[in-house]
Amino acid sequence: MNVEVTLLPGIGVRKDFALASGRRIGVITRKDGANELIVSRKDDPDATQASITLSNEEAAALGNLLGTPQLIAQLGEEHRDLPGINTRQLPIREGSRYDGRALGDTTMRTKTGVSIVAVMRAGQVQPSPTPDFTLTAGDLLVAVGTADGLDAATKLLGNN
Repeated sequence: MNVEVTLLPGIGVRKDFALASGRRIGVITRKDGANELIVSRKDDPDATQASITLSNEEAAALGNLLGTPQLIAQLGEEHRDLPGINTRQLPIREGSRYDGRALGDTTMRTKTGVSIVAVMRAGQVQPSPTPDFTLTAGDLLVAVGTADGLDAATKLLGNN
């Protein structure tokens, strides 16, 4: 994908790319910190058909929705030829006993054989988190292991 970055004097920065349909989709990050999701008109890629203002929290949630499945798909593709290796996203839910605690406190690898290879938080990927990485409600853990191990990890986190 070729992402175009355009300085919008007095407004902020627009980052967008062309879809297969010819429309453009992107984000305007305003100088005041607001984020605006934009979609161009089909007949005029420079004209906006729709825009939605997102808070930083909403933008982060959207980033997680879009980024995590892509990361999971990429890891799944890389492990396609390795029988028995699976990838899954495991959420840290509000009220989880692990909210605010270190990843190592889960003893995930010891108890389930599952490895946490990344954490998606606020639209950002935290690769290879260390045992002292503090988990927060809303995090999505990207886990790799056997199907049984991933089922056990889901139960361990209380996501069953």
